[in-house]
Amino acid sequence: MSGERVERRLAAILAADVAGYSRLMGHDEAGTLARLKALRRELIDPKIAEHKGRIVKTTGDGILIEFPSVVEAVACAVAVQQGMARHNAAVPQDQRIEFRVGINSGDVIVEDGDIHGDGVNIAARLEAIAEAGGICVSAMVHDQVRGRLDCAFEDTGEQSLKNIARPVRVYRVGATIGPPASGRHAGGTPAVQSAALPLPDKPSIAVLPFQNMSGDPEQEYFADGMVEEITTALSRIRWLFVIARNSTFTYKEQAIDVKRVGRELGVRYVLEGSVRKAAGRVRISAQLVEAETGAHLWADRFDGSLEDVFELQDNVASSVAGVIEPALMAAETTFSYNRPTNDLTAYDLYLRAQAMVLSSSQHIPEALRLLEQAIARDPRYGPALAWAAYCYFRLILHDRSADGDADRLRGTDCARRALEFAGDDPGVLANAAIALGYFGEDIGAMIALVDRALTLNPNYARGWQLSGTLRTWAGQHDIAIEHAEISMRLSPRARVGATQFTLALAHFYSRRFDEALPILLLAIQDDPSYPEPYRVLAACYAHMGRLGDAREVVARLRAVASVVIPNHNFLTRPDLELFLSGLRLAAGESGERP
Repeated sequence: MSGERVERRLAAILAADVAGYSRLMGHDEAGTLARLKALRRELIDPKIAEHKGRIVKTTGDGILIEFPSVVEAVACAVAVQQGMARHNAAVPQDQRIEFRVGINSGDVIVEDGDIHGDGVNIAARLEAIAEAGGICVSAMVHDQVRGRLDCAFEDTGEQSLKNIARPVRVYRVGATIGPPASGRHAGGTPAVQSAALPLPDKPSIAVLPFQNMSGDPEQEYFADGMVEEITTALSRIRWLFVIARNSTFTYKEQAIDVKRVGRELGVRYVLEGSVRKAAGRVRISAQLVEAETGAHLWADRFDGSLEDVFELQDNVASSVAGVIEPALMAAETTFSYNRPTNDLTAYDLYLRAQAMVLSSSQHIPEALRLLEQAIARDPRYGPALAWAAYCYFRLILHDRSADGDADRLRGTDCARRALEFAGDDPGVLANAAIALGYFGEDIGAMIALVDRALTLNPNYARGWQLSGTLRTWAGQHDIAIEHAEISMRLSPRARVGATQFTLALAHFYSRRFDEALPILLLAIQDDPSYPEPYRVLAACYAHMGRLGDAREVVARLRAVASVVIPNHNFLTRPDLELFLSGLRLAAGESGERP
């Protein structure tokens, strides 16, 4: 073993080849090569560059391209196929060069500039079943592009692809892609943008990631924490509609077009800014932009010591509210915000931990360690206590707890103390409710807690998602779906993750296995270290009669979890039996029991 690290990444992969290439070469080898080179030079390569693609390799009749997103990949494919159709209109049928295209999104291994793995293989197999001049995409691509490009998709069902172990749901991309006068670049390329979301009835705003101007990449978490706090402060203003952090942060480290952001998130206003932290001082610079026109409505700078950081955050929120709705400024910005803590070291630890929890389940043990340090410094720090309770819950759920009974007691204690010290904080209420619900407290009482959180902050996207999860546990599946959909409207860029998994659970327990399946596959792709989607997916496959797929998922589950069949007694009896019976079938009646 060389010990050399293997580079892996999630990629959008496009595979294309020339339909009937051997026939064309047999008919006119020199002419075919010349026409193919001209098409590459005049149409194909410029479109690839326009959509930020990277040509991985070419063969005589084929090409493999990696894109930064599936939206760019599909937009490029449609643009090329439309260009080819225009080019071929004047070419005799037997001389036409026509491409077949397959697009997939998946994990790839990168080696010497080349890419390998199932993600690439599936793209190649999709290309092989595409018609001449056509495009076939996987369900993962369809789910990510739907609503972002004005494409028509035809669901062809699950297809068995050569040398691919499990069937793949395949969609054909329609020949047309919306009216030529709307949403296009000058060259006829479909615009890479989401369909515009309708504006809410009340003033709406998205707080974009602030730039870290500290000159220290390690301070990135601090800038992100400022955005989180400003977003939370704005969310408490009930006449505002505020987009959640996990959607706005998808624009992090991107060149921002506020008009595009406004369309994609469905908001009237966008707040941008920067944070500089140095030598015990903080400077927050912010500007408010009207998304539709790009007009700058307000800009200001807030300076103070680290001890004043919470007041600075409140000043930013109040100033923005005042600009958006001056008539309501006096009435709506005089309320006082609960200060997270008086210990700024504890607050710094809390910000680091929160960023870890929100990034990946893999970071939860380290996040809990930081939260415990914050609580040791300030034992009455409600938000840190609530996040610690949430981390204990996730540790046990993920089979990463060294002592489940002890962690259950610690988590219960943290949640109850959090409610005691900060019971009017929506985040505290929601985190405590989900943790205590898992630890065995009455689900109805926990639903009441999260309902209170949503009354205090109706813009709290994560609160709506946690409400959906609690409702799923309580067997209220239709309400769970409704609340998950509200969460997604407040956070429309959250493609996968917790909210989508909540949707998948509600569909699974409602016996809608076909609807749960693609969401579960996306959830695993989003966080391959999280065991729970594997379990539900295995049970889902088993109830669909696909035992081979179910057992393959169980094999993958064993790589990330020590227990295949867990104790899920927080579920209703019918849902628990559905879950366990499917998982036992998937495990092959191995004898593993809760």
